[in-house]
Amino acid sequence: MNILILGSGGREHAFTYMLAKSEKRGKLFVAPGNAGTAQIATNVAIPVTDFKAIQHFVIDNDINMVVVGPEDPLVQGIADFFAEEESLQNIMLIGPSKRGALLEGSKERAKEFMLQHNIPTAAYASFTKESLEAGKTFLETLKPPYVLKADGLAAGKGVLILPDLSEAKKELEKMLSGKFGEASKTVVIEEFLDGIELSVFVLTDGKNYKILPTAKDYKRICEGDTGLNTGGMGAVSPVPFADAALMQKIEERIVKPTVNGLKEEKINYKGFVFIGLIKVGDEPFVIEYNVRMGDPETEVVLPRIKTDLINLFEATWKQELDLLKIEIDEKEAATVMLVSGGYPEAYEKGKEIRGTEAIQDSIIFHAGTTLKDQKLVTNGGRVMAITSLDSDYKMALKKSYQNIEKLSFDRMTYRSDIGFDL
Repeated sequence: MNILILGSGGREHAFTYMLAKSEKRGKLFVAPGNAGTAQIATNVAIPVTDFKAIQHFVIDNDINMVVVGPEDPLVQGIADFFAEEESLQNIMLIGPSKRGALLEGSKERAKEFMLQHNIPTAAYASFTKESLEAGKTFLETLKPPYVLKADGLAAGKGVLILPDLSEAKKELEKMLSGKFGEASKTVVIEEFLDGIELSVFVLTDGKNYKILPTAKDYKRICEGDTGLNTGGMGAVSPVPFADAALMQKIEERIVKPTVNGLKEEKINYKGFVFIGLIKVGDEPFVIEYNVRMGDPETEVVLPRIKTDLINLFEATWKQELDLLKIEIDEKEAATVMLVSGGYPEAYEKGKEIRGTEAIQDSIIFHAGTTLKDQKLVTNGGRVMAITSLDSDYKMALKKSYQNIEKLSFDRMTYRSDIGFDL
């Protein structure tokens, strides 16, 4: 089976790494890919949102399956494009329709969906430029800190948590005046929930579902989860506090109503639902939905799945997930992200990466990397994730940190406290 993976990050390298293990694999292509995917597949210089170029490539290269990594092509409707084009209708595309992708593409839509299907979440209200004063009044009814969310996609930077009421009012004004462009034309204000976060990943065919391993990621740039928000500095799987009792609540109150809601609303959804949760006391609440796998959570979730990924995706496409048993490795996983100096603000690219050949007993998942004059160099803010598996996540982290000591590039930065709060 010939497969095209869309994307260029650590998530897509992890997909490629797992698909390459399948006995069913034929040719593997990644568009646009990175230096890591180039070692096990063929990189193709096609942007993830150029649907026509993707169509030509799929037809010319006899592609059977397309796995969509990032959110942009999903929100822009790549699944609908494939469904409408006669030449693409039999291609197994893993990812939801545009309507399904709105769960991530619009915070307001996600909140409405949760409300409609009785899924526990924080109280909220939405505001536009025209209702700015009403937004300020609503803020006055809440206790600090104040949570402001840009409605649309803002590359992970559209959520602000502010301790001060006057600051929250100023930021609301800035957001509605275009701080995040089109993404913050509407702003969702919600009550702050105080608890500990985790991510639950679900693969659904629109009728049936499989719950994948849980994970916890670390978003802030500095130790102790302080400093600016990033795309993610590391992750562990499973989440130690996600015991059987909590997982039963999550399945009954959140996963089942989510999948049933998609079914009731006749939404074509064949792909991942990433549920960002917060545990308040012993109760789970949904913070947000994403409509694809997370990054760097994918780098700890996928290596723990022992079931052939192609079989999983085929069953998803055929709406036969109920017929498949998913096998999970009992080993625990941890990943640590190496980032460019200055990230998540201004950073330089093109720094030579040394030491990859010395890595033992860990997996390097490339993200912002490329080859220049046959040398491996940095090509993004988040450069690579170092993933290890062991009997527990602490041992796995120890392995990752030991291997990181063998790696270097100019101004290499990472957090040495992943898992500190567990």
